[in-house]
This record gives sequence, structure tokens and C-alpha cells, in this order.
Amino acid sequence: MTPTLTIVFISLLVITTLTKIWLGNRHISFMQAHRQAVPKAFDQNITLEAHQKAADYSSAKTRLGLTEGLVQTILLLVLTIGGGLQLIDSAWRMALPEQEVLRGAFVILSVLFISSLVELPFDYYKSFVVDARFGFNKMTPKLFFIDILKGNLLFLVIGVPLLFAALWLMKSAGTNWWFYLWALLIGFSIFMQAIAPTFIAPLFNKFTPLSDESLKSRIESLLKKCGFKSQGLFVMDGSTRSSHGNAYFTGFGSSKRVVFFDTLLERLDADEIEAVLAHELGHFKHKHVIKRIAIMFFMSFVGLALLGWLQQQAWFYNGLGVTEPSNYMALLLFMLVSPVFMFFLRPLMASYSRKNEFEADAYAAQNADAHHLIEALVKLYRDNASTLTPDPLHSAFYDSHPPASIRIAKLSVMMK
Repeated sequence: MTPTLTIVFISLLVITTLTKIWLGNRHISFMQAHRQAVPKAFDQNITLEAHQKAADYSSAKTRLGLTEGLVQTILLLVLTIGGGLQLIDSAWRMALPEQEVLRGAFVILSVLFISSLVELPFDYYKSFVVDARFGFNKMTPKLFFIDILKGNLLFLVIGVPLLFAALWLMKSAGTNWWFYLWALLIGFSIFMQAIAPTFIAPLFNKFTPLSDESLKSRIESLLKKCGFKSQGLFVMDGSTRSSHGNAYFTGFGSSKRVVFFDTLLERLDADEIEAVLAHELGHFKHKHVIKRIAIMFFMSFVGLALLGWLQQQAWFYNGLGVTEPSNYMALLLFMLVSPVFMFFLRPLMASYSRKNEFEADAYAAQNADAHHLIEALVKLYRDNASTLTPDPLHSAFYDSHPPASIRIAKLSVMMK
């Protein structure tokens, strides 16, 4: 192995793992220390029992996440420095000695399969132990495994051909293969954005047109006022899997849809639903989705250009436990280790996301009623058992949405 890269990789992996554990334990300790009293801004609307449930639910999820993260770190070490990838590669080299693209696909799929097996118990425990204990899980084991089967079949139909295309480009397109692959990924992403609402999402959930004519009329008036054109207003049967509620836009171009979880419509009144939708329209108006897609395209461009250079460096393979360089192993190593090297970019991305949320809230306050948005948010915090007292440092590092107290305080100022 190349000592320098090996030492850097192990050191960074240890630092990121310890940082996750430290932040997670801070978060749990902070929530538990503040579970005996509801924050003053919420004490008229959220009971102490609901506040304590949120603290305990968030703590349980954080503990599970820390355990899963530690197991994934061990798996990453076993696959790389421990020689796991090389062992898998050697086995497939014996089975397919002359067929590099096919062999590469099987090596990558083997690693993805192993990773999915490691993740499966945690996903199951999250749904049927953690969520069930706090009254959120509505899914049966049968539906859980049917969803997994559908997801895997979808990956075979869509993901595997894309994988073969990537490996073929790496082998046949010369030194600029990474640019052609980047262009392919952009086209694929746009294509998926366009077909996801009408072809992909219905494979997992049932979508029915919004039937409440009064609510439909109010929403259509708001959409027209904000200059948003959609393919329709739909209700999703989220209650078949969870009691959590949400609303979102999905799709691209003319295929955009407005989707409400059925659980959301059950809990919020028409004024509150309109305010929540106005917030989502704020993301549209400020072009947040387009900006995020542009950032993703830029980062993938830089990442693939870097991979195009690393692919030719022997130390890249040797330093990560691989003794036989190959195109597919370069791609696989990059997929596995890049999150470790990018971990400390998370606070920057989280901060940008929170800025977008504040902008969407401000837009909602201008086009609906800030008071109704506050009421809706408080209900969602309560019903989804979202903690009102996250650790500030943990929140700054991870959270894509502002803490409840800060968000409500800003909206309260807008009401004056």
C-alpha cells in the first residue's frame, strides 16, 4: 500500500467517525437535558408529554444512526484497507477473465449488495422498533420487503444499464471519458426528474386527485397568483407506511405535481394547508430546486474530472487496499471514499439549505398568512415528534431546516 494515502484515509475516517459520535451524543444530551420543560414559544400549543416524546424519539433515531454509522465505517475499512474489494475483484477475475466491463459491473453490484445487506437490519429496526414504539410506523413487514423488491427491480431496469454505460465510456471513450459520463449523468438526471412523478412514484404509493373542491379552488388561486403551473393536485397515501405528514412539489417542466400526504390533510385546516403550500412555492419562486441541481451538476463535474485523474494514479489504488488497478475499481473506490473526504462540507451545505428555508418562509408570509404558517409548523413539529430543542452545534452541522424556535421567531417578526 501507499503509506501516505493510507495514513490520510484512516486518519480522516477516524476523525469523521469521532466527530459524528461526539455531535450525536451532544445532541442526545442536550435534548434530554431540556425535556422537562416546553420552550416558552410553544408551551400554549405543545404539551409536556408531546415535547418529551419528541426528545425521546429524536434521541432514539440519533442512537440508531450512530450505531449504523459505526458499522458502515467498519465495513468501509474491511472493503478497502482490509482487502475486501481486492478479494471480490479476484473472484470475479477468475470467473470473467476477459470481459472487463461485465466483470466490473458484477464487482460493483456485489459491493452494493453487501452494503444493502448491512443496511437492511437498521432500516427494519427503524421502522418496526423505533417508529413503531412512538406510534409512527403503519407499514407491515410484507409491504416493507415489497418496497425493497420494487426498488431493486427498478435499479436493475434503470440503474444497471447506466452502470454499464459508465464502464463502457471509461474503457472506450479515451481520456475525456469523464466529461462524456458527466453529460450522460446530466441527461439521465433530467430524464428521471421528468418521469419520476408519473412512472416511478406510483410504483410505491397511490396518488389520487385532490377531491376537496373548496380546498382545490383555494390552492389553484394561490398557484395562479404565484405563477406556478402544475400537472395537477394529488393526495398520496402516506398513511400506509407512516403517520408523518408532508407536502411537496415533484417533477420537472410541465410534469410538475403538487402532492399532499393524506396525513397532512387530516391534521391541517385549509388556511394552514395554503400557508404550507405558499412556503413550497417560495422554493419555486426563488429557484431553489434549480440552484441545487446546478450545484449538484457542478460538483459532479469536479468529482468526475478528479476521478479521471485519479484513475491513472497507481497510489490511489494501492493506498486504498487494491493491488490490481482497473477502471471499475477506480469508480468504486471513488464512490466509497469520497463521502469521507467531503464530510466537513456538510455544515456549508446545511447552512445553504437553511437559508433557502428562511427565504421560502418569507415568501409564504407575503403570499399567505404568517400566523397560519406558524400554526401549521407547530402542528407538524408536534405530530411528527420533531424536537424543539436540538443541540445548536449538531443542528448547525447537519440540519437542512432551521431549529423550530428560530424559525417561529422569524415568522413572528414578519407578522408585526
